[in-house]
Amino acid sequence: YTLEIYEKTHKIFEKALPSNHPSLATSYNNIGGVYNVMGDYSKALEFYEKSHKIREEALRPNHPSLATSYNNIGQVYNNMGDCSKALEFYEKAHQIREKALPPNHPDLATSYNNIGEVYHTMGDFLKALECYEKSHKIREKALPPNHPDLAISYNNMGIVYFDMGDYSKALEFYEKAHKIYEKALPPNHPNLATSHT
Repeated sequence: YTLEIYEKTHKIFEKALPSNHPSLATSYNNIGGVYNVMGDYSKALEFYEKSHKIREEALRPNHPSLATSYNNIGQVYNNMGDCSKALEFYEKAHQIREKALPPNHPDLATSYNNIGEVYHTMGDFLKALECYEKSHKIREKALPPNHPDLAISYNNMGIVYFDMGDYSKALEFYEKAHKIYEKALPPNHPNLATSHT
């Protein structure tokens, strides 16, 4: 249903707007996002790349929307299990965000988190931990104390410590995540159940 709405909206935009209009980039991006969630990664890449091409032509080189495009393309490659491509695009997004955004912007935290996730998948636990810690420091400054993203940071660090065999450190981070989830989420939220296991 969502895809259908986005496609109808996109057809209207295509008729009414020039081919390099930023609204078309947003429309392509939204359609790509739906395909990504559906697991149709080749379609997701196709639409994310169309979005990126328009943004590249229409925006200045360090515009945050370009970082979003790179991030989204990286996310698809990450979902496909292509760590080197995911890392390449996540790092491009991060470089733009470092130049274009204030040092405590949540999108910078997201960049560090995404890069950390790829390093974790690749088995480079120390680099993953370093990225997750940078992400967490930004989130601590930028977000309220019981924001779910802080719990995600703690959980990610806990997973790395678990995979490194440091179970007491992992437990410490899992418990921090769980405390935030208890305060921030409704009692029947799936993340709360996950943090119990």
